[in-house]
Amino acid sequence: MTMIENLPLKTITWKGLTIEGYSRAAVQSYWRIPELKICFDVGGSPWSFMGTKTLCITHGHLDHMAALPVYVARRRMMKMEPPTIYLPEEIVQPTRKLLDQWQKLDRGRMACELVGVKEGDEIQLSREHTLTVFKTKHTVPSVGYVVWDCRRKLKTEYQGLSGDEIRNLKLSGTDVTQEKRFPLVCYCGDTAPLGLDKEPAVYNARVLITELTFFRPEHRKEKIHKFGHTHLDDILERADKFKNELIILAHFSTRYHENQLASAAKRKLPDSLKDRLHLWVMDPK
Repeated sequence: MTMIENLPLKTITWKGLTIEGYSRAAVQSYWRIPELKICFDVGGSPWSFMGTKTLCITHGHLDHMAALPVYVARRRMMKMEPPTIYLPEEIVQPTRKLLDQWQKLDRGRMACELVGVKEGDEIQLSREHTLTVFKTKHTVPSVGYVVWDCRRKLKTEYQGLSGDEIRNLKLSGTDVTQEKRFPLVCYCGDTAPLGLDKEPAVYNARVLITELTFFRPEHRKEKIHKFGHTHLDDILERADKFKNELIILAHFSTRYHENQLASAAKRKLPDSLKDRLHLWVMDPK
């Protein structure tokens, strides 16, 4: 069977994770990490994303959500189980109404589980991964997501014991382990810098995916922030905060050619960021 390629898609691999997607302001944003079995935003719905059951939506703007009916309907058409869709709790009801109207138009059930989320929520994705929610700063209700790697480790006070001693403690009902977690992937969606600064995992996650909508000096930052976006200068001002191993910047304004932004970033970014930063520029065909 030949894979249908119906939308632009870029893919990189990093330390066992495949990160794929596309993001351009006011056009479309959609991302997937297949190893974590999770998608972020659904401004478009590539055919290959259909098999991923868990979708996290950051906010209700069309370029981040317009293809939701397509994603839901395709899974039903292919006889897959209904997807689980996390989205800001404020937009659950209008989203359900939207899907109900599409169901009337399409004459096919829009079967899915809509789960409203808010800042501080935790969702168990698997035995090893937990999803948490933080609030971002945009013009509509918006959230970001962190996928945490969770492992059970032997408690410090038991680390010098033999295997038999540890086994005996377990048999007696003693919990000899504790959970250790670290932020693996952070996805911010659209946000002004305030949304970055409120969540420590933004700067500490191994992989950070966030927006960089504007870069030109003449674009006033106060206006950009008012409309819930980030300027290149905001990234530069926080250069020392980023402890991430990989930083992906995307969602560039359509006012720019991607090469313009890449050139500006090369000139301005400090060496401390250059080796870890990836601008999500589509490769020329």
